[in-house]
Amino acid sequence: MKREAPAAARNRQPILEVLRTCLPASGDVLEIASGTGEHAVHFAAALPGLTFQPSDPDPGARASIDAWVAELGLANVRPAITLDASAERWPLEKADAVLCSNMIHIAPWQAAVGLVSGAARLLTEGGVLFLYGPYHRDGRPTAPSNEAFDQDLRRRNPAWGIRHLEDVAAMATDQGFAAPQIVEMPANNLSLIFRRRARIAT
Repeated sequence: MKREAPAAARNRQPILEVLRTCLPASGDVLEIASGTGEHAVHFAAALPGLTFQPSDPDPGARASIDAWVAELGLANVRPAITLDASAERWPLEKADAVLCSNMIHIAPWQAAVGLVSGAARLLTEGGVLFLYGPYHRDGRPTAPSNEAFDQDLRRRNPAWGIRHLEDVAAMATDQGFAAPQIVEMPANNLSLIFRRRARIAT
């Protein structure tokens, strides 16, 4: 039942090195669109003080995640849950960090909106929203390969496509996050680290 994704095998260690700099030493981490589960188990094995909650709307993906966890015997990964990022309500009430890799360009923009607003509901002050993937920056692709990838995505589904970093950052600001820390990653990807600002009492 385990699935494998070559991209996950390539990028999981570079992502982990960034996560080491921004995640708390302990707490609960929700991963959105966990896919095969390879990210979740890699991060959980390296960060035993954290408890990971993987999620995915696809039952096959959830089965793969649970199979990886069972094979590796990881006690700090909970069973995968069903979660649609665009839903108005999520099956969790709080988290210390929310992670999402390589999702918002292969989903409608509403999924990105739901992801950011959902993370804003769950996180308390200082909580981390971590996004990884390709982005356009300053109104243009960051590399010719990203431009070709964006065109391919839009041919496959007009609602898909590489998002503009500035649009994502503006949306996050509107939802109560500080401006992102931006980390250049291999293969023309970026890591965006958003921290939840204090909630304003009303």
